[in-house]
Amino acid sequence: MEESNNYGHQHPLLLILNQDQMIYNQSGVTDCSRCGEKVSTPCLCCAEHCGFYLHKVCAGAPLELNHPFHLNHPLLLMQNAPYSSGGYICNFCGKGGYDFVYHCSCNFDFHIKCALFTFNIAENNLKELEHVPLQHPLISTENGDEKLKDAAKCFGCWEPLAKYTHFSPDCGFNSHEKCAKLPFKLNHVCHRKHPLVLQFNSQRLSCKICGETNREAIGFVYGCSPCKFVVHIECASQSPLQVIKSTNHEHPFTLFLRQVPFTCDACGFEGNHVVYTCGTCNIIIHKNCISLPRIIKSKWHDHRLLHTYFHHIEDFGVLNCMICHDEVDTEHGSYYCSKCNVIFHVHCVTEDKRSYAVVSLENEDEIPYESSITVLESNDAGEATKIKHFKHIHNLMLSPFVGRYENGCDGCLLPISGPFYSCSFCDFFLHKACAELPKMKDVWHHLCQEPLVLISDKAFECLECLNLYNAFAYECSGCETKICLQCVIALTPGARTFLKHEHPLFYYRKHKGKCNACGNTTRSAFWCKDCNFVLHVECFSLPITAHHKCDEHLLSLTNHNDNGYSESYYCDICEKSRDLNRWFYHCATCDTSAHVGCVLGNYSFLKHRSIYEEKSHPHPLIIVKKKYYYPNCDKCGKPCEDVALECSKPECKYIVHWDCVAPDYLQSWWDWCM
Repeated sequence: MEESNNYGHQHPLLLILNQDQMIYNQSGVTDCSRCGEKVSTPCLCCAEHCGFYLHKVCAGAPLELNHPFHLNHPLLLMQNAPYSSGGYICNFCGKGGYDFVYHCSCNFDFHIKCALFTFNIAENNLKELEHVPLQHPLISTENGDEKLKDAAKCFGCWEPLAKYTHFSPDCGFNSHEKCAKLPFKLNHVCHRKHPLVLQFNSQRLSCKICGETNREAIGFVYGCSPCKFVVHIECASQSPLQVIKSTNHEHPFTLFLRQVPFTCDACGFEGNHVVYTCGTCNIIIHKNCISLPRIIKSKWHDHRLLHTYFHHIEDFGVLNCMICHDEVDTEHGSYYCSKCNVIFHVHCVTEDKRSYAVVSLENEDEIPYESSITVLESNDAGEATKIKHFKHIHNLMLSPFVGRYENGCDGCLLPISGPFYSCSFCDFFLHKACAELPKMKDVWHHLCQEPLVLISDKAFECLECLNLYNAFAYECSGCETKICLQCVIALTPGARTFLKHEHPLFYYRKHKGKCNACGNTTRSAFWCKDCNFVLHVECFSLPITAHHKCDEHLLSLTNHNDNGYSESYYCDICEKSRDLNRWFYHCATCDTSAHVGCVLGNYSFLKHRSIYEEKSHPHPLIIVKKKYYYPNCDKCGKPCEDVALECSKPECKYIVHWDCVAPDYLQSWWDWCM
């Protein structure tokens, strides 16, 4: 044990060479006071045993580091990152930190060990890796694919670690062997003017070969700072083939270097410098777009989508992308459905690789998902008039909509409107559209790869609108999340209409605005670009009509522009004032007006008279909502004025509030007070 200087600490420090000399805290772990990681010998320890430890490497870190990979400015060692949060993201390993940091004025940050490790790469002095075992690339699986998508990434090139021979991750650095031995300079055919230098991508430039941008600016690139030219490590290491055959085009593509920007004929995005051309068809594209699949099966659409380089405008009624809703340039590449005449931007439909699968056999028959119904009888027009639905024990008959029906659809719980199927033995009704939904369905806004499965009679909170349901829904067999039927239908790509709004509405996954129905700020919404009309998903899913005991007629959802219907701006249910800028339910015949929340209640989408299994009671319970007689709850003793659970055996007389027995995740928190 040797005494050393104190490195800014108030007490003297001792150099510890033996692990037995360490003094651990109660958890048996001692962390370095600079980098925050577990300390091992050799290290420095406070002579007064106040808990101050330093790795020997961290203790020797210079206060200012002129890094060969970042020559523009020096890196300064700071106790905390100069941000309001005090935290930072390392621009080498991509991990966060709150401890000491090497910081540059251009907002580049590095862990101490990452700054010193990369400095040693530049100096070709990686003694810490001399005894680290190497691991070989991942062996191909039986079907020829390599399972690399979930593997750790190399900190240098950010390709999967298992793709090449690499050092064991136990050393603390994820690195391919080749990335730890990269040449500091290289000459590249795509930039003959100057040599390319290994560096950090501090300007966050896009790669001139593949066109992609690493927004976090992590890892290395080869670049020419005067020309603002960078290429990824992986792209630089690949020999630029002069001629490449394409699986998506009948002719090969030839490499061509140009200094002026171009628009890629495959994806419609701009590119520059490195371009591949088809001299026969006069097509120019990015290198990455050569491998675009010709046919894909996407979660965004029920049919296969085909890629093409050019379109005839007359082939499409609407030229807006079905995902982002912006116009598609038909003079450049896109994906389209030949059956539905709908069109998609290439980058929209291929951005998330989990949302589509490549169809390898073009002539392979497209097999639809299994139908929920078996057709027993049809009319002369081919319309199914008698069916067997797999979620109901009796046959169902097609009925026309001729007026008011007290019962709602057992699939979506909305009032019956339009043609529907009904059961002659029990009160079971299904909208025709709800009955015809498939047993499985791809849902674009769910990230799991597998299709969702149609379920019913399970109480759950919808992932999208957060309402509680126990009617038809689609469930993911992987993560077990559930999405109600209303949201599945509403979020199906395409234009939507709502109430009296004259323009179509499109759903935007990210849209910040003010909801016209409830007045609250949106994160995602249905939006009309023409007049900035905005609706939350949950407000879009509000029933157009609803029953309530306060009025013998159906109440209609009404927007605030129609407030002239009512003589007073009060709710006829709770007798409190109504916000004039919020939607409400109204009966024009009786001039009844009421808050949305007062009409629907907290559990408006729980199916009444359905069975709910409660372990604390020996008999099955039925979901009920008392209208005129409110028996006291057997749990809390208060009247059951809202949704309750009643014993299915009349002689039992057991009844409890839903909130008294349902688990927390099945209790309403959403405030409909409008």
